[in-house]
Amino acid sequence: MEFALSDEQRAIARMVRDLMEGEIKPRVGEIEEAGVFPVFVRELFQRYHLFAAMLPAEYGGIDGSLLTQCVVAEEVTRVCAVSSMVVTNQSLGASPIVLAGSKEQKEEWLPPLATGEKLVSFGLTEPDAGSDVRALSTRAVRADGGWRLNGRKCFITHANVVDLMVVFAKVQENGDHITAFLVETDRGGFEVDKVEDKMGLKGSPTCSFVLEDVWVPEENILGKIGDGFHILIDSLNKGRICVAAQATGLAQGAMEASLRYARDRVQFGHPVAKMPVVQQIIADMATAIEASRCLAYVAAYYYDSHSSDMVRFSGMAKLFATDMAMKVTTDAVQIMGGYGYMADYGVERMMRDAKIFQIVEGTNQIQRVSIAREALASL
Repeated sequence: MEFALSDEQRAIARMVRDLMEGEIKPRVGEIEEAGVFPVFVRELFQRYHLFAAMLPAEYGGIDGSLLTQCVVAEEVTRVCAVSSMVVTNQSLGASPIVLAGSKEQKEEWLPPLATGEKLVSFGLTEPDAGSDVRALSTRAVRADGGWRLNGRKCFITHANVVDLMVVFAKVQENGDHITAFLVETDRGGFEVDKVEDKMGLKGSPTCSFVLEDVWVPEENILGKIGDGFHILIDSLNKGRICVAAQATGLAQGAMEASLRYARDRVQFGHPVAKMPVVQQIIADMATAIEASRCLAYVAAYYYDSHSSDMVRFSGMAKLFATDMAMKVTTDAVQIMGGYGYMADYGVERMMRDAKIFQIVEGTNQIQRVSIAREALASL
């Protein structure tokens, strides 16, 4: 199994780390306080071609591999989880086009997504359809040589700033068929009506939007009528691996912050890092992070090599990494004591940011059900 990073991927990791340390880290507090989409991060990522890491090489991307995307996601999240959403949401939103788009759809949309000129998002979740995607109520009906869409979506990342939305809706023709549509957000009837006030990821807007007789042409269907379920499942399988990389990076950043504190903070005449109980926590943190990284890389390797093992490794990577990130960030706060609870030191933000990764792309409870099903089927 060859999933070690190439020289190019290592160079990309170093470049992204330098960029995040030099340009983003001094402004993380500003991003948190503003609580709005960080336009300067988008512009910076455009200049340094980070969006290209999320797209196939033939459409302006770097190499198209999920492993490269994971490398970028991890290094960005190590410093700023909000900034990581700027690139990983582009990856998730573009995935249905990469997987099922026609030649014309790919040529129209993927190049501007690779440069960051255009932004895209993934319009799946509804008030009554989260983990149960078959409960979607958004409808598409034939009209005027195309389709009219009606419904409501919620918990949609960056819906108020993207140019394109991949909307999953039901078409009722000889039964209900989940179908994917490309919807430009400037079309009449598309309206973002709420931006959520969240526990974490304050600078990454999470929105609700409504579709009221939104008309799209026939050529805006991705694949065929009824392909939507497979498109969304394939996209989420890929997205979970990116989430695992994000969680790994977030935990790495939290651990590093707590280690600096433990090394410099003196209590009872010795640095906190010399205390056996703290060393035990540090050892567990470091081990769990490395295990998470390895699992994410293996899952990405399986995805890139089109292995049938990808599905279960995607779920396992997401489950393990996000539970790990929640624990590591909480332990980082604990190591730093009262200072860890203060906003000035950053780890309380990381702990709040970590929680969402246990929920998005399929809750960890759902992942456990899927992993167990796969394990039982292998007997």
